[in-house]
Amino acid sequence: MPRFAVIETGGKQYRVSAGEKIKVEKLAAAAGGSFVFDKVLMVADGDAVEIGTPYVPGAKVEAKAVREGRGEKKIIFKYHSKTRYRRKKGHRQPFTEVEIVKV
Repeated sequence: MPRFAVIETGGKQYRVSAGEKIKVEKLAAAAGGSFVFDKVLMVADGDAVEIGTPYVPGAKVEAKAVREGRGEKKIIFKYHSKTRYRRKKGHRQPFTEVEIVKV
């Protein structure tokens, strides 16, 4: 079983292992730059599992920012019946795609 970790970023948790590409909330790192996730909740290497309280001390996950972009458009539609109230608005959430280099 490969080594993996559970990290926290952008208010969400992700299960990551080396070589994976994931989309996370927009980070301050530029495309092509490196980034270190230090909020590691769990590290597993085969049968050896280390769980943090809340974070594992000294654990880091190194990543490389691949690209930045915006997600699919979500439609926000507000409607009140019988009052002629309709509001339509779109939203595209920015993201950063990162490639996990080392766990």
